[in-house]
Amino acid sequence: MIYIDIDNELFYDDAVVLVRSFFPRTEVAALKQDTYVTGEDEILKVDVPDVTGLEKKESHELFKDRLYRELAEKTGKNLPWGYLTGVRPSKIAYTMLEEGISEEQITKHFTDKHYASGEKAKLALTVAKKELDILTKMDYKAGYSLYIGIPFCPSVCLYCSFSSYALGAYKDYVDSYINALIKEIHFVADAMKGKRLDSVYIGGGTPTTLSASQLDRLLTEIENVFDLRCCLELTVEAGRPDSVSFDKFKVLKNHNVGRISINPQTMNQKTLDLIGRKHTVEEIKTAYSLAREAGLNNINMDMILGLPGEGVLEVEHTLNEIKALAPESLTVHSLAIKRASRLNILREQYAELSIENTDSIIQMTEQTARELNMEPYYMYRQKNMAGNFENVGYSVAGKECIYNILIMEEKQTIIACGAGASSKIVFHNESDENHAVRIERIENVKDVRSYVERIDEMIERKRKFFEENFICLQHL
Repeated sequence: MIYIDIDNELFYDDAVVLVRSFFPRTEVAALKQDTYVTGEDEILKVDVPDVTGLEKKESHELFKDRLYRELAEKTGKNLPWGYLTGVRPSKIAYTMLEEGISEEQITKHFTDKHYASGEKAKLALTVAKKELDILTKMDYKAGYSLYIGIPFCPSVCLYCSFSSYALGAYKDYVDSYINALIKEIHFVADAMKGKRLDSVYIGGGTPTTLSASQLDRLLTEIENVFDLRCCLELTVEAGRPDSVSFDKFKVLKNHNVGRISINPQTMNQKTLDLIGRKHTVEEIKTAYSLAREAGLNNINMDMILGLPGEGVLEVEHTLNEIKALAPESLTVHSLAIKRASRLNILREQYAELSIENTDSIIQMTEQTARELNMEPYYMYRQKNMAGNFENVGYSVAGKECIYNILIMEEKQTIIACGAGASSKIVFHNESDENHAVRIERIENVKDVRSYVERIDEMIERKRKFFEENFICLQHL
């Protein structure tokens, strides 16, 4: 345990994030008067610099700069992203490109100001240029996107902290959930009538835990109530191979689903068993073949670096297996141990298992993506990521997921339906030369039962927000 002794609690959260980045898998807490400190614990005295007269953002930047340099000296190591702790490094580069700042200046901003490595500065810039190229070809301000959440999974993975529920325990609620979801979808379609729908993303959970008939019903309702003529993409996550079948893939194909995800996370059976994925490596390959047989030609595959017990050899095996399948896109996640995940809650049970992510492992994934003719097109970071790295989406040209870019760069309103869904309303300031936006959120309850019982309340939240902010709805 590391106890942080800090004389200004306003900077405590900044300190926790940086300390955890330098000391992964170590518990960090505030030192209080009644704290019992053992001989195995460490007390880290953190001084706050004089921030008199500084704006809030400037004061936090100054604090993180100083603490980062102190921790780097103490540990003898530097972090790939320096003291950058935000979710969206590429958004920094994107905004600077919009402002006409040169690529050289942007690179120096990452390396000189934030102490990020040259490789990470290049990655952020490469992603931002790709995103800018894609988004300048669409009038994203005039449209919106739709997210639909299916919170059920065959089983809940060890690392998962999403709003997901094991289907076995909730199977009696699925039809009621779909009924409530369709009711909310109908409201959104009416409320947003007259505004162009650019992309639809059905995620979870695992949407393909629904039966073929349930998927057909949901997709039919979407087709019936939304004008999809200008919709650029329709994505459905089919992440768990133990949730799919040829019939389900045919339903997706028949409803013009253009992009799916089949997510192995790892191609090592021992790890799959450990993390609670109740399927085999062979089932992953079978699911992929069935999707191709059904005519689906834009398949993404997810993998996770830093899974318990996996090192270079295990990652290399996974990459080779994915390369042999040749999907159109590859999303590489660095494991983030979330507070609500079983991996964190039961951390003592898994304390002896290594969680490894290194520059060499990251480079292996980059090389595999290049060999598959893919380039990075979106990225994001999370707290407590293995190796302090990032999540990167790679794609062959023309198969990029527009929804992923829109949600990462926060350029377009995304209306979300379902349990745990969070709508993100983006207000553009047309008079601001710096492309400033204001973002408001409308949250749905997470619990499936509560969502079903309170669906009218969820709809009323949206109605009230839309009316107060003049978002379509004039006809309601």
